[in-house]
Amino acid sequence: MSGRKSEYAFDVGSIRFDGVRFVAYPEDHEPCHVHGFYADTEVIVELRRGVRNEVAKANRRNAVRPGNANRADVRRILLVATAHIDDLMRLWESAHE
Repeated sequence: MSGRKSEYAFDVGSIRFDGVRFVAYPEDHEPCHVHGFYADTEVIVELRRGVRNEVAKANRRNAVRPGNANRADVRRILLVATAHIDDLMRLWESAHE
């Protein structure tokens, strides 16, 4: 190793609730979102602010990985995100300060 720092090194914010790990990547873009991981499934979860804060699966082709992910795992990620939306919004904000 040359001792050089990787140009891809960054601090990732993560938090775990009910067996689901949520990650906010500082280089990620708007809209406000986190990546939820459970079992072999990843879901990109949008965090929507408003009168009633809510979560939704991101509206993009690769929002669920793998494409044939277990639907129960996807639902679990979204339900846990809903229960902890305020914490997840703080996670996003801290990763983008």
